[in-house]
Amino acid sequence: MHPTVNSLEKAIGTPFNPFDQVSVFFQQNQWRFLTSVLIINDFLMVGMAFLIAYLVRFFSDLPLFEAGSTPVYDFYRNVSFFLNPIWAAIFWGFGLYNRRNLLGGTQEYSLIFRAASVGIMTVVFISFLKVDFVLARGWLLVAWLFTFVFVSLGRFWIRRIVYALRKRGYYLSPALIVGTNEEGKLLGEQLVGWQTSGLHILGYVDDEMKPGAAVYKQLQCLGDTRHLDHFISKYGIEELIIATSSMTRNEMLSIFKKYGLVSGLNLRLSSGLFEIITTGLEVKEMACTPLVRVQKVRMTGMDSVFKLMIDYGIIIPGLLVVIPLMAVIALVIKLDSPGPAIYRRRVMGINGRQFDAYKFRTMHVDGDEILTRHPELQKELSVNHKLKDDPRITRVGKFLRKASLDELPQLVNVGKREMSLVGPRMISPSEMEKYNDWALNLLTVLPGITGLWQVSGRSDISYDERVRLDMYYIRNWTIWLDIQLLLQTIPAMLKGRGAY
Repeated sequence: MHPTVNSLEKAIGTPFNPFDQVSVFFQQNQWRFLTSVLIINDFLMVGMAFLIAYLVRFFSDLPLFEAGSTPVYDFYRNVSFFLNPIWAAIFWGFGLYNRRNLLGGTQEYSLIFRAASVGIMTVVFISFLKVDFVLARGWLLVAWLFTFVFVSLGRFWIRRIVYALRKRGYYLSPALIVGTNEEGKLLGEQLVGWQTSGLHILGYVDDEMKPGAAVYKQLQCLGDTRHLDHFISKYGIEELIIATSSMTRNEMLSIFKKYGLVSGLNLRLSSGLFEIITTGLEVKEMACTPLVRVQKVRMTGMDSVFKLMIDYGIIIPGLLVVIPLMAVIALVIKLDSPGPAIYRRRVMGINGRQFDAYKFRTMHVDGDEILTRHPELQKELSVNHKLKDDPRITRVGKFLRKASLDELPQLVNVGKREMSLVGPRMISPSEMEKYNDWALNLLTVLPGITGLWQVSGRSDISYDERVRLDMYYIRNWTIWLDIQLLLQTIPAMLKGRGAY
């Protein structure tokens, strides 16, 4: 055996395990490794985008492109080699290798889109200054589109690998929550429940609670704020999260003065109104005083315009395609059991306005009478608002629910702007009490035909989990999140998980 290995075994008293050493090395350099992987991914994806753009522009014979152009492969290959480092520099400038912006899902896609757009504009500017630098406009357009798509796809799969590694303890930021009041507990519930957040909540710090006291599930109070230095040093804390409603103004100022500018430590302050503020905040100076205004709805301005464009851009051609299918489904429902083909369910809409959500009828018309013969199911229904083995469902209804075809009539609700294609799960007025303090948040956006709850398992997840997913969607909404959820809905429908 190698003498270095022998001496190491004697020093620590345990057999030398090279895999442990690799694990420690990776843990210490994990973020550098991720940055390197992202740079390699972006170089490869941008190069692939340029190559496929070349093939599409000059060899696809699409009517969009001008015929008769002579492709010069060597020229476009050299241009690609020249532009690839420029793209990388632009990505760097947009913070796409900054840890703060990584693994952010739709926010990362937004940065990629903006960076790719600036890259194309840079090429246009260069061609304007250098008149003999001429590129096919079709190639530029396709290269811009493919750059965004390929880089996003590459980073999507890298992020999935990182999420898997987080379950093994990598790529996590040790964090403490300061404050054990109701808001502090709610913060812990949200942050612990979202496994891909990248935060490893180690516990709480509070001046009023005894060390070792349980606060939320396995999280305990470690001690008071006088020992924060010790906890930060001992556990390598990178995130200090303050439940602002748990302390006085002077106490918060004291913590900010001490830790606000510490290198390697992020100090994060909650809103103090954790239960109700999901709509977004607007800061505006009035009489030289910065004041915060709470928006009445979650989406305003161009956000609402983009969401409207997606909804109508899909439902208008979609309805033309599915209307014959809907007519066939309505006929089959009428033949299978007596009663109307369409069922109207009274639900809550934006700003508390109630409306009738349309669905194909999947139950017998005497469903309430059928349910009275099953008191145990009545109890389950009151708790979960769903039944896995529901005797009220018809034969055709089971198929429609499994295939998610029962929700097709809700495209009409989307057209009436009562619903959106993507949004939180619609609920009846009686369900509002189940959301407790979160109820006001739910009414700030249009309910959706699909959403996080559907792609995450639908009825197989608990009611509390559904609430949490709805709140996450409202708090973190971007147009890119809607696009991602629409793409994930198709495989979720094909799997049929939780559809009953």
